[in-house]
Amino acid sequence: MASTYTNPEYPYRRSPDQDAAEPVHHRVIIVGGGPAGLAAAMDLALQGIDSVVLDDNNTVSVGSRAICIAKRTLEICDRYGCARPMIDKGVIWKHGRVYFGEEQIYEFDLLPEQHHKIPAFINLQQYYFEEYMVDRCLEMPQIDLRWLHKVTEVTAGTDRTDIVVDTQEGPYRLSCDYLLVADGANSPIRESLGLESKGQIFEDRFLIADIVMEADFPAERRFWFDAPFHPNQSTLLHKQADNVWRIDFQLGWDADPEEEKKIENIRPRVEAMLGKEQKWELEWASVYTFRCRKMDSFIHRRVIFMGDAAHQVSPFGARGANGALQSVENLCWKLAAILQGRAPASLLATHDTERQHGARENILHSTRATDFMTPKNAATRLFRDTVLDLARDYPFARSLVNSGRLSTPCTYDDTPLNTPDQADFAERMRPGSPCLDAPVVGAGGQQEWLLERLGNRFTLLLYGEFAASARQQLEAALASLEGEGNHIGALWVLPPGQQAGDDNEIADSQGILAQRYDLRQGAIYLIRPDQHVCARWRTLDPDAVVRAVHRALGQNLAEEQAA
Repeated sequence: MASTYTNPEYPYRRSPDQDAAEPVHHRVIIVGGGPAGLAAAMDLALQGIDSVVLDDNNTVSVGSRAICIAKRTLEICDRYGCARPMIDKGVIWKHGRVYFGEEQIYEFDLLPEQHHKIPAFINLQQYYFEEYMVDRCLEMPQIDLRWLHKVTEVTAGTDRTDIVVDTQEGPYRLSCDYLLVADGANSPIRESLGLESKGQIFEDRFLIADIVMEADFPAERRFWFDAPFHPNQSTLLHKQADNVWRIDFQLGWDADPEEEKKIENIRPRVEAMLGKEQKWELEWASVYTFRCRKMDSFIHRRVIFMGDAAHQVSPFGARGANGALQSVENLCWKLAAILQGRAPASLLATHDTERQHGARENILHSTRATDFMTPKNAATRLFRDTVLDLARDYPFARSLVNSGRLSTPCTYDDTPLNTPDQADFAERMRPGSPCLDAPVVGAGGQQEWLLERLGNRFTLLLYGEFAASARQQLEAALASLEGEGNHIGALWVLPPGQQAGDDNEIADSQGILAQRYDLRQGAIYLIRPDQHVCARWRTLDPDAVVRAVHRALGQNLAEEQAA
Protein backbone atom coordinates (compact mmCIF):
# COMPACT_ATOMS: atom_id res chain seq x y z
CA MET A 1 0.00 0.00 0.00
CA ALA A 2 2.96 2.36 0.43
CA SER A 3 3.63 4.99 -2.23
CA THR A 4 6.04 3.77 -4.88
CA TYR A 5 7.48 7.19 -5.78
CA THR A 6 11.26 7.42 -5.80
CA ASN A 7 12.88 10.82 -6.22
CA PRO A 8 14.97 10.99 -9.39
CA GLU A 9 18.61 11.96 -9.02
CA TYR A 10 19.95 14.22 -11.73
CA PRO A 11 23.68 14.06 -12.37
CA TYR A 12 26.17 16.82 -11.76
CA ARG A 13 27.83 17.79 -15.02
CA ARG A 14 30.84 19.96 -15.52
CA SER A 15 30.10 22.94 -17.74
CA PRO A 16 32.53 24.39 -20.27
CA ASP A 17 31.98 27.67 -18.41
CA GLN A 18 34.06 26.22 -15.58
CA ASP A 19 37.09 25.98 -17.86
CA ALA A 20 36.83 29.47 -19.37
CA ALA A 21 39.67 31.90 -18.72
CA GLU A 22 37.19 34.73 -18.03
CA PRO A 23 33.66 34.61 -16.59
CA VAL A 24 31.23 33.60 -19.34
CA HIS A 25 28.35 36.01 -19.93
CA HIS A 26 24.77 34.81 -20.43
CA ARG A 27 21.67 36.81 -21.18
CA VAL A 28 19.62 35.13 -18.43
CA ILE A 29 20.66 33.01 -15.45
CA ILE A 30 17.98 31.48 -13.24
CA VAL A 31 18.69 30.47 -9.64
CA GLY A 32 16.46 27.65 -8.40
CA GLY A 33 15.12 24.53 -10.10
CA GLY A 34 11.69 24.53 -8.46
CA PRO A 35 8.39 25.37 -10.18
CA ALA A 36 9.10 29.09 -10.70
CA GLY A 37 12.63 28.62 -12.00
CA LEU A 38 11.76 25.78 -14.35
CA ALA A 39 8.70 27.65 -15.64
CA ALA A 40 10.81 30.73 -16.37
CA ALA A 41 13.32 28.66 -18.33
CA MET A 42 10.58 27.08 -20.45
CA ASP A 43 8.76 30.35 -21.04
CA LEU A 44 11.94 32.12 -22.13
CA ALA A 45 12.83 29.21 -24.40
CA LEU A 46 9.49 29.56 -26.18
CA GLN A 47 10.22 33.28 -26.60
CA GLY A 48 13.60 32.46 -28.18
CA ILE A 49 15.78 33.26 -25.15
CA ASP A 50 18.48 30.87 -23.88
CA SER A 51 18.97 30.51 -20.14
CA VAL A 52 21.13 28.75 -17.56
CA VAL A 53 19.33 27.21 -14.56
CA LEU A 54 21.45 26.68 -11.44
CA ASP A 55 20.18 24.49 -8.61
CA ASP A 56 22.08 23.51 -5.46
CA ASN A 57 20.28 20.15 -5.26
CA ASN A 58 19.96 17.22 -7.66
CA THR A 59 16.35 16.13 -7.32
CA VAL A 60 12.78 17.36 -7.17
CA SER A 61 10.70 18.24 -4.11
CA VAL A 62 10.96 15.86 -1.17
CA GLY A 63 7.44 15.26 0.09
CA SER A 64 4.23 16.17 -1.68
CA ARG A 65 4.22 19.82 -0.50
CA ALA A 66 2.03 21.93 -2.84
CA ILE A 67 -0.62 19.71 -4.43
CA CYS A 68 -3.51 21.83 -5.76
CA ILE A 69 -2.77 22.93 -9.32
CA ALA A 70 -5.27 25.42 -10.71
CA LYS A 71 -6.75 25.65 -14.19
CA ARG A 72 -4.74 28.71 -15.19
CA THR A 73 -1.48 27.11 -14.06
CA LEU A 74 -2.28 24.04 -16.15
CA GLU A 75 -3.08 26.27 -19.12
CA ILE A 76 0.33 27.87 -18.74
CA CYS A 77 1.95 24.44 -18.52
CA ASP A 78 -0.02 23.38 -21.59
CA ARG A 79 1.62 26.24 -23.47
CA TYR A 80 4.99 24.98 -22.22
CA GLY A 81 4.16 21.46 -23.41
CA CYS A 82 4.11 19.64 -20.06
CA ALA A 83 0.47 19.77 -18.86
CA ARG A 84 -0.69 16.48 -20.36
CA PRO A 85 1.31 14.15 -18.06
CA MET A 86 0.25 16.29 -15.09
CA ILE A 87 -3.45 15.94 -15.92
CA ASP A 88 -3.08 12.25 -16.73
CA LYS A 89 -1.39 11.55 -13.39
CA GLY A 90 -3.27 13.99 -11.18
CA VAL A 91 -6.66 13.67 -9.52
CA ILE A 92 -9.14 15.90 -11.35
CA TRP A 93 -11.68 17.69 -9.19
CA LYS A 94 -13.95 20.71 -9.12
CA HIS A 95 -16.41 20.04 -6.28
CA GLY A 96 -15.97 20.93 -2.65
CA ARG A 97 -17.91 20.50 0.56
CA VAL A 98 -17.77 22.55 3.74
CA TYR A 99 -18.85 21.17 7.12
CA PHE A 100 -19.54 22.75 10.49
CA GLY A 101 -19.22 20.02 13.05
CA GLU A 102 -20.89 16.92 11.63
CA GLU A 103 -23.23 18.77 9.27
CA GLN A 104 -22.51 19.79 5.67
CA ILE A 105 -23.43 23.45 5.37
CA TYR A 106 -22.90 23.83 1.63
CA GLU A 107 -21.08 22.55 -1.45
CA PHE A 108 -19.59 24.31 -4.46
CA ASP A 109 -18.59 23.73 -8.07
CA LEU A 110 -15.47 25.59 -9.25
CA LEU A 111 -16.21 25.14 -12.96
CA PRO A 112 -19.92 24.74 -13.64
CA GLU A 113 -19.41 26.05 -17.17
CA GLN A 114 -18.91 23.40 -19.85
CA HIS A 115 -16.54 23.37 -22.85
CA HIS A 116 -13.11 23.84 -21.30
CA LYS A 117 -10.05 21.79 -22.25
CA ILE A 118 -8.39 22.09 -18.83
CA PRO A 119 -10.11 21.07 -15.57
CA ALA A 120 -10.75 23.45 -12.69
CA PHE A 121 -8.10 21.79 -10.50
CA ILE A 122 -5.97 18.73 -10.24
CA ASN A 123 -4.30 17.40 -7.12
CA LEU A 124 -0.78 16.28 -7.87
CA GLN A 125 2.19 15.95 -5.57
CA GLN A 126 4.82 18.63 -6.13
CA TYR A 127 7.49 16.04 -6.86
CA TYR A 128 5.52 14.85 -9.92
CA PHE A 129 4.79 18.44 -10.96
CA GLU A 130 8.49 19.31 -10.88
CA GLU A 131 9.57 16.05 -12.51
CA TYR A 132 7.34 16.64 -15.53
CA MET A 133 8.69 20.19 -15.79
CA VAL A 134 12.27 18.92 -15.70
CA ASP A 135 11.43 16.37 -18.39
CA ARG A 136 10.18 19.16 -20.64
CA CYS A 137 13.18 21.38 -19.89
CA LEU A 138 15.51 18.58 -20.96
CA GLU A 139 13.76 18.54 -24.34
CA MET A 140 14.50 22.23 -24.93
CA PRO A 141 17.98 23.00 -26.29
CA GLN A 142 17.68 26.62 -25.12
CA ILE A 143 17.85 25.50 -21.46
CA ASP A 144 21.15 24.64 -19.76
CA LEU A 145 20.05 22.91 -16.54
CA ARG A 146 22.91 22.51 -14.06
CA TRP A 147 22.38 20.43 -10.92
CA LEU A 148 24.58 20.81 -7.81
CA HIS A 149 25.71 24.27 -8.92
CA LYS A 150 25.16 26.57 -5.93
CA VAL A 151 25.21 30.36 -6.22
CA THR A 152 27.19 31.73 -3.27
CA GLU A 153 27.77 35.37 -4.21
CA VAL A 154 25.78 37.95 -6.18
CA THR A 155 26.97 41.41 -7.20
CA ALA A 156 24.09 43.40 -8.67
CA GLY A 157 25.24 46.13 -11.04
CA THR A 158 23.27 48.59 -13.11
CA ASP A 159 24.16 47.00 -16.45
CA ARG A 160 24.83 43.37 -15.48
CA THR A 161 24.98 40.95 -12.54
CA ASP A 162 28.04 38.94 -11.51
CA ILE A 163 27.78 35.70 -9.55
CA VAL A 164 30.00 33.05 -7.99
CA VAL A 165 28.90 29.43 -8.35
CA ASP A 166 30.24 26.68 -6.09
CA THR A 167 30.46 23.03 -7.19
CA GLN A 168 32.05 19.80 -6.03
CA GLU A 169 34.96 20.67 -8.31
CA GLY A 170 35.37 24.19 -6.97
CA PRO A 171 33.90 27.65 -7.67
CA TYR A 172 33.57 29.53 -10.93
CA ARG A 173 32.23 32.92 -12.00
CA LEU A 174 29.51 33.98 -14.43
CA SER A 175 27.82 37.20 -15.46
CA CYS A 176 24.43 37.89 -17.02
CA ASP A 177 22.16 40.60 -18.29
CA TYR A 178 19.40 39.47 -15.92
CA LEU A 179 19.45 37.20 -12.89
CA LEU A 180 16.11 35.56 -12.02
CA VAL A 181 16.03 34.40 -8.41
CA ALA A 182 13.70 31.63 -7.23
CA ASP A 183 15.67 30.33 -4.26
CA GLY A 184 12.78 29.94 -1.82
CA ALA A 185 10.95 31.78 0.93
CA ASN A 186 14.10 32.36 2.98
CA SER A 187 16.04 33.44 -0.15
CA PRO A 188 19.76 33.63 0.70
CA ILE A 189 20.29 35.91 -2.30
CA ARG A 190 17.60 38.32 -1.16
CA GLU A 191 19.21 38.44 2.27
CA SER A 192 22.72 38.89 0.87
CA LEU A 193 21.53 41.95 -1.08
CA GLY A 194 20.00 43.46 2.06
CA LEU A 195 16.45 43.18 0.76
CA GLU A 196 13.35 42.24 2.74
CA SER A 197 10.08 40.43 2.26
CA LYS A 198 7.62 42.16 4.58
CA GLY A 199 4.39 40.89 6.12
CA GLN A 200 3.14 38.93 9.09
CA ILE A 201 3.57 35.55 10.71
CA PHE A 202 0.33 33.84 11.72
CA GLU A 203 0.44 32.35 15.20
CA ASP A 204 -0.97 28.94 14.45
CA ARG A 205 0.42 25.55 13.51
CA PHE A 206 -0.88 22.94 11.12
CA LEU A 207 -0.01 19.30 10.62
CA ILE A 208 0.14 17.84 7.13
CA ALA A 209 -0.23 14.07 7.15
CA ASP A 210 0.01 12.50 3.70
CA ILE A 211 -1.23 8.95 4.05
CA VAL A 212 -1.48 6.09 1.57
CA MET A 213 -4.79 4.27 1.69
CA GLU A 214 -7.39 2.71 -0.53
CA ALA A 215 -10.70 4.47 0.08
CA ASP A 216 -13.81 5.22 -1.92
CA PHE A 217 -14.11 8.84 -0.77
CA PRO A 218 -14.96 11.13 -3.70
CA ALA A 219 -12.26 13.19 -5.39
CA GLU A 220 -13.32 16.53 -3.97
CA ARG A 221 -12.18 19.10 -1.43
CA ARG A 222 -13.69 18.50 2.02
CA PHE A 223 -13.18 21.05 4.78
CA TRP A 224 -14.42 20.90 8.37
CA PHE A 225 -14.79 23.73 10.85
CA ASP A 226 -14.88 22.39 14.39
CA ALA A 227 -14.70 18.80 13.14
CA PRO A 228 -16.35 16.21 15.43
CA PHE A 229 -13.15 14.16 15.28
CA HIS A 230 -10.94 17.24 15.87
CA PRO A 231 -12.91 19.61 18.14
CA ASN A 232 -12.47 23.38 17.98
CA GLN A 233 -10.05 23.10 15.06
CA SER A 234 -10.27 22.85 11.26
CA THR A 235 -9.42 19.86 9.07
CA LEU A 236 -8.95 19.48 5.31
CA LEU A 237 -9.05 16.29 3.22
CA HIS A 238 -7.83 15.95 -0.37
CA LYS A 239 -7.04 13.01 -2.63
CA GLN A 240 -3.76 12.92 -4.57
CA ALA A 241 -2.25 10.57 -7.12
CA ASP A 242 -1.18 7.03 -6.14
CA ASN A 243 -3.89 6.72 -3.46
CA VAL A 244 -2.17 9.34 -1.34
CA TRP A 245 -4.53 11.45 0.77
CA ARG A 246 -3.66 14.84 2.23
CA ILE A 247 -5.06 15.49 5.71
CA ASP A 248 -4.37 18.93 7.14
CA PHE A 249 -5.06 19.31 10.89
CA GLN A 250 -5.09 22.69 12.62
CA LEU A 251 -3.09 22.30 15.85
CA GLY A 252 -2.89 25.70 17.56
CA TRP A 253 0.11 27.87 18.27
CA ASP A 254 1.21 25.98 21.38
CA ALA A 255 1.70 22.65 19.59
CA ASP A 256 5.20 21.19 19.63
CA PRO A 257 6.21 20.68 15.96
CA GLU A 258 8.64 17.84 16.60
CA GLU A 259 6.22 15.94 18.81
CA GLU A 260 3.30 16.35 16.44
CA LYS A 261 5.27 14.83 13.53
CA LYS A 262 5.79 11.56 15.38
CA ILE A 263 3.69 8.67 14.12
CA GLU A 264 2.49 7.84 17.62
CA ASN A 265 0.87 11.29 17.77
CA ILE A 266 -0.37 11.34 14.18
CA ARG A 267 -2.06 7.95 14.39
CA PRO A 268 -4.72 8.90 17.02
CA ARG A 269 -5.72 11.96 14.98
CA VAL A 270 -6.10 9.98 11.76
CA GLU A 271 -7.94 7.13 13.49
CA ALA A 272 -10.37 9.58 15.10
CA MET A 273 -11.16 10.87 11.62
CA LEU A 274 -11.20 7.65 9.59
CA GLY A 275 -11.88 4.99 12.18
CA LYS A 276 -9.50 2.35 13.53
CA GLU A 277 -10.61 -0.19 10.94
CA GLN A 278 -9.29 1.90 8.01
CA LYS A 279 -5.82 0.73 6.95
CA TRP A 280 -3.28 3.37 5.98
CA GLU A 281 0.43 4.14 5.99
CA LEU A 282 2.13 7.48 6.57
CA GLU A 283 4.02 8.73 3.53
CA TRP A 284 5.09 12.19 4.69
CA ALA A 285 4.37 14.56 7.55
CA SER A 286 5.19 18.17 8.23
CA VAL A 287 4.20 20.76 10.82
CA TYR A 288 4.17 24.29 9.56
CA THR A 289 3.27 27.82 10.40
CA PHE A 290 3.13 30.38 7.64
CA ARG A 291 3.62 33.95 6.63
CA CYS A 292 1.84 36.29 4.26
CA ARG A 293 4.49 38.67 2.97
CA LYS A 294 6.08 40.15 -0.13
CA MET A 295 8.92 42.34 -1.28
CA ASP A 296 8.18 46.03 -1.87
CA SER A 297 9.66 45.58 -5.33
CA PHE A 298 10.44 42.30 -7.08
CA ILE A 299 13.17 44.01 -9.15
CA HIS A 300 16.54 45.10 -7.78
CA ARG A 301 18.66 46.55 -10.57
CA ARG A 302 19.00 43.53 -12.90
CA VAL A 303 18.02 40.94 -10.31
CA ILE A 304 14.38 39.82 -10.42
CA PHE A 305 12.81 37.76 -7.64
CA MET A 306 10.18 35.10 -8.34
CA GLY A 307 8.08 32.57 -6.45
CA ASP A 308 8.32 32.39 -2.67
CA ALA A 309 11.46 34.53 -2.76
CA ALA A 310 9.26 37.40 -3.98
CA HIS A 311 5.91 36.72 -2.33
CA GLN A 312 4.64 34.18 0.17
CA VAL A 313 1.10 33.24 1.19
CA SER A 314 -0.64 30.69 3.36
CA PRO A 315 -1.41 27.34 1.71
CA PHE A 316 -5.17 27.83 2.09
CA GLY A 317 -6.48 28.76 -1.34
CA ALA A 318 -3.58 27.17 -3.24
CA ARG A 319 -2.17 30.56 -4.21
CA GLY A 320 1.56 29.93 -3.74
CA ALA A 321 2.81 27.90 -6.70
CA ASN A 322 -0.19 28.93 -8.79
CA GLY A 323 0.51 32.61 -8.22
CA ALA A 324 4.21 32.01 -8.88
CA LEU A 325 3.59 30.66 -12.38
CA GLN A 326 1.26 33.53 -13.21
CA SER A 327 4.07 35.89 -12.21
CA VAL A 328 6.55 33.99 -14.35
CA GLU A 329 4.44 34.19 -17.49
CA ASN A 330 3.91 37.90 -16.82
CA LEU A 331 7.66 38.45 -16.63
CA CYS A 332 9.12 36.34 -19.39
CA TRP A 333 7.48 37.79 -22.50
CA LYS A 334 8.47 41.26 -21.31
CA LEU A 335 12.04 40.23 -20.60
CA ALA A 336 12.28 38.59 -24.02
CA ALA A 337 10.96 41.71 -25.75
CA ILE A 338 13.57 43.85 -23.96
CA LEU A 339 16.46 41.47 -24.70
CA GLN A 340 15.44 41.24 -28.36
CA GLY A 341 15.29 45.03 -28.70
CA ARG A 342 11.53 45.12 -29.32
CA ALA A 343 10.66 47.00 -26.14
CA PRO A 344 12.30 49.59 -23.89
CA ALA A 345 13.80 48.54 -20.57
CA SER A 346 11.02 50.49 -18.85
CA LEU A 347 8.60 47.71 -19.82
CA LEU A 348 10.09 45.65 -17.00
CA ALA A 349 8.64 48.03 -14.41
CA THR A 350 5.15 46.88 -15.43
CA HIS A 351 6.00 43.42 -14.11
CA ASP A 352 6.14 45.07 -10.69
CA THR A 353 2.97 47.08 -11.41
CA GLU A 354 0.95 44.06 -12.44
CA ARG A 355 2.32 41.37 -10.14
CA GLN A 356 2.47 43.52 -7.01
CA HIS A 357 -1.26 43.82 -7.59
CA GLY A 358 -1.46 40.03 -7.96
CA ALA A 359 0.58 39.46 -4.80
CA ARG A 360 -1.55 41.89 -2.78
CA GLU A 361 -4.69 40.15 -4.02
CA ASN A 362 -3.33 36.71 -3.06
CA ILE A 363 -2.15 37.92 0.35
CA LEU A 364 -5.51 39.56 1.04
CA HIS A 365 -7.39 36.34 0.26
CA SER A 366 -4.94 34.26 2.29
CA THR A 367 -5.11 36.60 5.27
CA ARG A 368 -8.91 36.68 5.26
CA ALA A 369 -9.07 32.89 5.04
CA THR A 370 -6.68 32.49 7.93
CA ASP A 371 -8.52 35.03 10.07
CA PHE A 372 -11.82 33.25 9.45
CA MET A 373 -10.39 29.80 10.14
CA THR A 374 -8.54 30.83 13.28
CA PRO A 375 -10.61 33.40 15.24
CA LYS A 376 -8.40 35.44 17.54
CA ASN A 377 -10.96 36.30 20.20
CA ALA A 378 -14.49 35.57 21.41
CA ALA A 379 -16.07 38.22 19.16
CA THR A 380 -14.50 36.93 15.95
CA ARG A 381 -15.34 33.35 16.88
CA LEU A 382 -18.97 34.35 17.49
CA PHE A 383 -19.07 36.03 14.08
CA ARG A 384 -17.56 33.00 12.37
CA ASP A 385 -19.84 30.47 14.04
CA THR A 386 -22.91 32.61 13.33
CA VAL A 387 -21.95 32.79 9.63
CA LEU A 388 -21.48 29.02 9.55
CA ASP A 389 -24.88 28.48 11.18
CA LEU A 390 -26.59 30.78 8.69
CA ALA A 391 -24.82 29.19 5.72
CA ARG A 392 -26.83 25.99 6.17
CA ASP A 393 -29.99 27.70 4.97
CA TYR A 394 -29.10 31.09 3.50
CA PRO A 395 -26.99 31.42 0.32
CA PHE A 396 -25.90 34.99 1.19
CA ALA A 397 -23.99 33.68 4.22
CA ARG A 398 -22.05 31.17 2.13
CA SER A 399 -20.17 33.98 0.43
CA LEU A 400 -18.85 34.94 3.89
CA VAL A 401 -17.58 31.43 4.69
CA ASN A 402 -13.85 31.35 4.02
CA SER A 403 -12.01 28.05 4.10
CA GLY A 404 -9.57 29.40 1.49
CA ARG A 405 -10.62 31.30 -1.63
CA LEU A 406 -9.15 29.02 -4.27
CA SER A 407 -6.69 30.41 -6.79
CA THR A 408 -8.04 32.28 -9.79
CA PRO A 409 -6.01 34.25 -12.34
CA CYS A 410 -5.45 37.93 -11.79
CA THR A 411 -7.01 40.64 -13.99
CA TYR A 412 -4.72 43.61 -14.66
CA ASP A 413 -7.29 46.40 -14.68
CA ASP A 414 -4.94 49.29 -13.95
CA THR A 415 -1.90 48.41 -16.02
CA PRO A 416 -0.56 51.13 -18.34
CA LEU A 417 -0.22 48.47 -21.05
CA ASN A 418 -3.98 48.27 -21.62
CA THR A 419 -5.76 50.28 -24.30
CA PRO A 420 -9.00 51.43 -22.64
CA ASP A 421 -12.28 50.34 -24.19
CA GLN A 422 -13.91 52.86 -26.51
CA ALA A 423 -16.82 50.62 -27.51
CA ASP A 424 -19.60 48.79 -25.75
CA PHE A 425 -18.48 45.32 -24.63
CA ALA A 426 -19.46 42.97 -21.83
CA GLU A 427 -17.14 43.44 -18.88
CA ARG A 428 -16.04 39.81 -18.51
CA MET A 429 -13.23 39.90 -21.08
CA ARG A 430 -12.18 43.52 -20.55
CA PRO A 431 -8.55 44.59 -21.16
CA GLY A 432 -6.31 43.03 -18.53
CA SER A 433 -8.35 39.82 -18.33
CA PRO A 434 -6.79 36.39 -18.77
CA CYS A 435 -8.19 34.70 -21.84
CA LEU A 436 -10.95 32.14 -21.45
CA ASP A 437 -10.64 28.96 -23.47
CA ALA A 438 -13.28 27.81 -25.96
CA PRO A 439 -13.62 24.92 -28.41
CA VAL A 440 -12.96 25.84 -32.05
CA VAL A 441 -12.50 23.98 -35.33
CA GLY A 442 -9.38 24.44 -37.41
CA ALA A 443 -8.66 23.84 -41.07
CA GLY A 444 -9.70 20.39 -42.23
CA GLY A 445 -12.26 20.04 -39.44
CA GLN A 446 -9.62 19.58 -36.74
CA GLN A 447 -11.05 20.01 -33.21
CA GLU A 448 -8.92 22.59 -31.38
CA TRP A 449 -8.98 24.97 -28.42
CA LEU A 450 -8.55 28.71 -28.53
CA LEU A 451 -5.69 28.85 -26.01
CA GLU A 452 -3.71 26.39 -28.12
CA ARG A 453 -3.62 29.06 -30.81
CA LEU A 454 -2.54 31.88 -28.48
CA GLY A 455 0.61 32.61 -26.54
CA ASN A 456 4.33 33.33 -27.13
CA ARG A 457 3.41 36.28 -29.40
CA PHE A 458 0.78 38.97 -29.80
CA THR A 459 -2.35 37.68 -31.50
CA LEU A 460 -5.25 39.47 -33.13
CA LEU A 461 -8.64 37.76 -33.03
CA LEU A 462 -10.87 39.08 -35.83
CA TYR A 463 -14.49 37.95 -35.94
CA GLY A 464 -16.57 37.66 -39.09
CA GLU A 465 -16.17 39.03 -42.61
CA PHE A 466 -13.81 41.90 -43.45
CA ALA A 467 -13.57 43.76 -46.74
CA ALA A 468 -10.54 43.07 -48.91
CA SER A 469 -9.38 46.67 -48.52
CA ALA A 470 -9.53 46.39 -44.71
CA ARG A 471 -7.49 43.19 -44.83
CA GLN A 472 -4.89 44.88 -47.03
CA GLN A 473 -4.61 47.82 -44.65
CA LEU A 474 -4.23 45.45 -41.71
CA GLU A 475 -1.55 43.46 -43.55
CA ALA A 476 0.38 46.68 -44.10
CA ALA A 477 0.08 47.59 -40.41
CA LEU A 478 1.24 44.14 -39.31
CA ALA A 479 4.13 44.32 -41.79
CA SER A 480 5.26 47.58 -40.18
CA LEU A 481 5.21 45.86 -36.79
CA GLU A 482 7.12 42.90 -38.26
CA GLY A 483 9.71 45.40 -39.47
CA GLU A 484 10.23 46.39 -35.82
CA GLY A 485 10.91 42.75 -34.93
CA ASN A 486 7.44 41.93 -33.64
CA HIS A 487 5.61 38.85 -34.82
CA ILE A 488 1.87 39.51 -34.62
CA GLY A 489 -0.41 36.64 -35.47
CA ALA A 490 -3.80 37.29 -37.08
CA LEU A 491 -6.42 34.66 -36.28
CA TRP A 492 -9.61 35.03 -38.28
CA VAL A 493 -12.65 33.69 -36.41
CA LEU A 494 -15.52 32.40 -38.54
CA PRO A 495 -19.05 32.32 -37.12
CA PRO A 496 -21.16 29.13 -36.85
CA GLY A 497 -21.96 27.56 -40.19
CA GLN A 498 -18.63 28.44 -41.82
CA GLN A 499 -15.52 26.27 -42.16
CA ALA A 500 -11.91 27.25 -41.67
CA GLY A 501 -10.02 27.12 -44.94
CA ASP A 502 -6.42 27.73 -43.86
CA ASP A 503 -4.19 27.74 -40.78
CA ASN A 504 -4.97 31.39 -40.00
CA GLU A 505 -8.66 30.67 -39.56
CA ILE A 506 -10.70 28.99 -36.85
CA ALA A 507 -14.41 28.30 -36.85
CA ASP A 508 -16.52 29.09 -33.80
CA SER A 509 -18.80 26.23 -34.77
CA GLN A 510 -20.74 26.15 -31.48
CA GLY A 511 -20.81 29.90 -30.91
CA ILE A 512 -19.10 29.50 -27.53
CA LEU A 513 -16.18 31.78 -28.37
CA ALA A 514 -18.54 34.56 -29.47
CA GLN A 515 -20.59 34.16 -26.29
CA ARG A 516 -17.58 34.28 -23.96
CA TYR A 517 -15.92 37.23 -25.68
CA ASP A 518 -19.07 39.16 -26.65
CA LEU A 519 -18.12 38.91 -30.33
CA ARG A 520 -20.22 40.43 -33.05
CA GLN A 521 -19.46 41.07 -36.69
CA GLY A 522 -16.24 43.05 -37.01
CA ALA A 523 -15.05 42.66 -33.39
CA ILE A 524 -11.28 42.51 -32.78
CA TYR A 525 -9.26 41.49 -29.72
CA LEU A 526 -5.52 42.01 -29.19
CA ILE A 527 -4.02 39.32 -26.95
CA ARG A 528 -0.63 39.59 -25.23
CA PRO A 529 1.93 36.76 -25.32
CA ASP A 530 0.85 35.76 -21.79
CA GLN A 531 -2.74 35.31 -23.02
CA HIS A 532 -4.14 38.45 -21.40
CA VAL A 533 -6.39 40.81 -23.33
CA CYS A 534 -4.79 44.23 -23.87
CA ALA A 535 -7.21 45.89 -26.33
CA ARG A 536 -10.48 45.31 -28.19
CA TRP A 537 -12.54 47.15 -30.76
CA ARG A 538 -15.88 46.84 -32.53
CA THR A 539 -14.46 47.98 -35.88
CA LEU A 540 -11.08 47.50 -37.48
CA ASP A 541 -8.67 50.44 -37.38
CA PRO A 542 -5.17 49.23 -38.35
CA ASP A 543 -3.53 52.37 -36.94
CA ALA A 544 -5.23 51.72 -33.60
CA VAL A 545 -3.86 48.17 -33.65
CA VAL A 546 -0.32 49.49 -34.13
CA ARG A 547 -0.76 51.98 -31.30
CA ALA A 548 -2.13 49.27 -29.00
CA VAL A 549 0.82 46.96 -29.71
CA HIS A 550 3.24 49.79 -29.03
CA ARG A 551 1.40 50.61 -25.82
CA ALA A 552 1.46 46.96 -24.71
CA LEU A 553 5.23 46.93 -25.32
CA GLY A 554 5.66 49.93 -23.04
CA GLN A 555 6.67 52.45 -25.68
CA ASN A 556 4.41 55.08 -24.12
CA LEU A 557 6.30 54.58 -20.84
CA ALA A 558 9.60 55.29 -22.56
CA GLU A 559 8.12 58.41 -24.19
CA GLU A 560 6.82 59.62 -20.83
CA GLN A 561 10.25 59.11 -19.26
CA ALA A 562 11.93 60.98 -22.12
CA ALA A 563 9.50 63.87 -21.70
